[in-house]
Amino acid sequence: MTIDLRSDTVTTPSPAMREAMARAEVGDDGWREDPTVNRLEALVADFTGKPAAILVPSGTMGNLSSLLAHCQRGHEVILGSDSHIVHYEAGGASALGGLVLHTVPNQPDGTMPVDAVAGAIRPRTDYYAPAGVICLENTHNRCGGVIPPPEHFAEVAEVARRHGLPVHLDGARIFNASVARGLPVTAWVDYASSVQLCFSKGLSAPVGSAVAGGAAFVARVRQVRKMLGGGMRQAGVIAAAAIVGLTEMVARLSDDHANARLFAEGLARLPGIGLDLASVQTNIVIFTLEDPLEGPRFVEAAAREGVLLVEMGGRRLRAVTHYGIDADDCRRAVEVCASALEQCRRTQGLQ
Repeated sequence: MTIDLRSDTVTTPSPAMREAMARAEVGDDGWREDPTVNRLEALVADFTGKPAAILVPSGTMGNLSSLLAHCQRGHEVILGSDSHIVHYEAGGASALGGLVLHTVPNQPDGTMPVDAVAGAIRPRTDYYAPAGVICLENTHNRCGGVIPPPEHFAEVAEVARRHGLPVHLDGARIFNASVARGLPVTAWVDYASSVQLCFSKGLSAPVGSAVAGGAAFVARVRQVRKMLGGGMRQAGVIAAAAIVGLTEMVARLSDDHANARLFAEGLARLPGIGLDLASVQTNIVIFTLEDPLEGPRFVEAAAREGVLLVEMGGRRLRAVTHYGIDADDCRRAVEVCASALEQCRRTQGLQ
């Protein structure tokens, strides 16, 4: 049996989701006539405390459509150097929106120095691209699933307010942050003008994300979604699974967090692996191999024994727990990682 720890995107829909999809009442969402989509969008607005929300096919489209709705061509997007938008969204903001990504260094806890964020907002002159939006991320993927605190969001929001800028939150895993901290998502979302949240990661739906914000903003996102090819028809079959995710799958995220901690504690005991247990706050575990162990060899060795991991560059590797992975899987994965280390040492002549 394969233990797939590459991402929580590999989840498959729960039996309740499959039943809800089969029974979904549908209509043409292009005409705003799909009752299940409308129900989902109302639920998202309620969860986030925003006036309106819209279903989009993916988190990447959700982020991109939000940036295009907030900005004009030539505007700068101020965001963290390790943000998902910078690394994993195919440069869409620049290629399709003519936007300039102005990065500020992310700190290990996923935050950005607030003075650096303020300093990235340059004077309005003929020489500089004007700032258009500030982006935040929570939980923070490349920083190991850490949870930037609401206080940081408040500080960034105050900088944005002083300069008349909106704040967009890439909240693909915001429910992981909520469950881990015991706070409602509004503890962070209240400081953002808009938020994108994902149904197809920890919530285990097969597809879909949502964007929430003000009514006028969401109307612009709806137009951009159409322009990007994201307009959908009988999308209630998608929305039905997302509704189950929102109403039945949030609380169980604590299981994923516990399993990530179990896996991380096992890894930390293995010689040759570096891991900061304080960074394991949700369902993501990022660890490093000691020099001269090679990441690709390690990933290949683990895969041969049925454990799938992801390289994050160099000797940095990632594992993500999710629906379908249990504690026994995590214990087995630690054993496989120990075996993979030994294989790598033999292959590289380190014994």
